[in-house]
Amino acid sequence: MTDSPSIAARLAGHGRFPHPAEHVECIETHASWVVLAGEHAYKIKKPLDLGFLDYSTPERRRAMCEEELRLNRRSAPEIYEAVVGIRDGDVPELCAPDGADEFAVRMRRFDQSALFARLLDAGRLGGEHMEAVAHHVAQFHASADVARPGGEFGAAEAVVFPVQQNFDQMRELVVESGLLERIDRLEAWSAGESRRLAATFDARLAGGFVRECHGDLHLANIVWLDGRARLFDGIEFNPQLRWNDVVADIAFLVMDCEARGRDDLANRFLDAYLEASGDYAGLALLGYYVVYRAMVRAKVAAIRMGQERGEAARACRDELAMYLDYALARIEPRAGHVWIASGPSGAGKSTQGRVLVERCGAIRIRSDVERKRLAGLAASERATAAVGEGLYSPGMTKRTYARLEDIVRVVVAAGRPALVDATFLKRAQRDQFDVLATELGVPFVILAFDAPPEVLRERVAKRADQGTDAADADVTVLEHQLATREPIADDERAVTIEIDTSRDVDWDALLKRLEAG
Repeated sequence: MTDSPSIAARLAGHGRFPHPAEHVECIETHASWVVLAGEHAYKIKKPLDLGFLDYSTPERRRAMCEEELRLNRRSAPEIYEAVVGIRDGDVPELCAPDGADEFAVRMRRFDQSALFARLLDAGRLGGEHMEAVAHHVAQFHASADVARPGGEFGAAEAVVFPVQQNFDQMRELVVESGLLERIDRLEAWSAGESRRLAATFDARLAGGFVRECHGDLHLANIVWLDGRARLFDGIEFNPQLRWNDVVADIAFLVMDCEARGRDDLANRFLDAYLEASGDYAGLALLGYYVVYRAMVRAKVAAIRMGQERGEAARACRDELAMYLDYALARIEPRAGHVWIASGPSGAGKSTQGRVLVERCGAIRIRSDVERKRLAGLAASERATAAVGEGLYSPGMTKRTYARLEDIVRVVVAAGRPALVDATFLKRAQRDQFDVLATELGVPFVILAFDAPPEVLRERVAKRADQGTDAADADVTVLEHQLATREPIADDERAVTIEIDTSRDVDWDALLKRLEAG
């Protein structure tokens, strides 16, 4: 076997590269060395066998390099360039893989300050970044290979095993009674949810939602590159860790943001992902997987606690406790709400609704998007039918509102506010969701967005010119809406909050009114 540590160090020290590389350095991780040379990085796997990870032979290391390239080029082809060989000798040099002594994944280097984790620390990670990564992840999941029923991935037994194993492993690492009590509560909750959701796990597998995912989707594995979000460093060494329900994949990022105290970013990501994917039904599993992801982080902290001493060990203990407390907060029951965003086109329903997403964890359900989804159209595709025809016929509108109602049921069952974004210009449409809220036993509020007609016309014309929003309404449609809408009636005003979006919205006051029911 090649002396891999030596070859990595010598390549960094005096190796030969087929490109400019004035300053070369070697960075060590737990399972790899990364040689940074000029505009490229070369990731060399250590000769390890940890059970869940096997890089013990040159053949295995080459195979894992090829697998890493295959998997990560799905989401970051700009970063993952090739598998290369390394020829050992007095002056190590890069070569073709065949006949090489060692192997590496050649990657494009990028500015580490562009990592989402670094952007967050610098106060520069915003909602627009989270929406961008949400759309990227939704597209990535849509094109990923699908697990088939009867295989080794995705069935209830396969889902539950690592969850329970995680608790078993933690018990071997933790002795403090206060921490063990918290682990007991979380284990009991997870066991109950495992039983309750068993049929759902199997149904999700049958429905094609178990796919070859990323497996390690957190803020440190996302980079803002060339004006786009890109995922990297997906798991190649263990198929069990990447063949998951797509909700298990996104749960890691949701948990990572929330555990860092940025619920707003988690909410913005989740809302955008659900809209892009249409997988609102996956909300039924989100809490389960978020707690699992937090427990994995807790276990890692427990392992490190046993390896460290003094202040470092206490810091690991505090991190362990933080993840346990976070998970305990996530298992507390949450109350749902039904909020409808009413108003003509251009009133600001979608724009202002983002505030409710970020600050309240609301899930927006946009009629413009769901109408097109029912018709097999992408949200960005234009529909040119006249008022009352085609995509906007009475029959299609009825189907759309029924679809909105179905999604509301799922969102409320998950303990989140459902924010239904439609015009709701007819009393019967508003009543439909008032009745639904009563049936579900949750508060109902009409958020009546509006602005002066001249402001509405200007906004709608500008949006139509840009052509980037799911809404198809032009000024002609707006004029029809203004002429035919049924105003909020006196008996609706008790549950109505009127919002003039031509002025600054006092969201603090508005949110207090919402909290009051």
